[in-house]
Amino acid sequence: MPDQTDEKIELPEVDLEAAAAAQSGVGTTPPPVEDVTEALKDVVDPELGINVVDLGLIYGVTVDDSSTAIIDMTLTSAACPLTDVIEDQTRMALEGLVNDFRINWVWMPPWGPEKITDDGRDQLRALGFNV
Repeated sequence: MPDQTDEKIELPEVDLEAAAAAQSGVGTTPPPVEDVTEALKDVVDPELGINVVDLGLIYGVTVDDSSTAIIDMTLTSAACPLTDVIEDQTRMALEGLVNDFRINWVWMPPWGPEKITDDGRDQLRALGFNV
C-alpha cells in the first residue's frame, strides 16, 4: 500500500455573488432596456387579451446597475382590480432576465386609445374591436 501523507489540497476561491448570479441565469451586466421591453410582451392585459406593450400601457423602462427593472406602467382604468395579476405575469416574464423589478403605477398622462401600437390595433381588430 502506498504511504498516506497529510497532504493539503488547495481549493480555488469562489465568488459567491457571481455563482449565485450564474445559477439564477442573470449575468452581472444589466440587460438592455429593449430586452426587458420585449419580455414584457408576454404580460397580457387580462381583460383585453393584448400584451401591455402593444396596448401602450408601458410609459417607461429603466434597468439599474443591480439589474433591477423599473417599469412605469399605467392601466386602462385606475379602478382596475387586476394589478396583482399583471405583477405576477411581469415577474414570470422577467425571470432570469433581471434580478428584480418594480412597477411604478402611473396615472398621468391618462391612458387613451392613441397609445396603442399598430400591432396592438391589429390584434384588437382581430378580436372585433373597432380601433
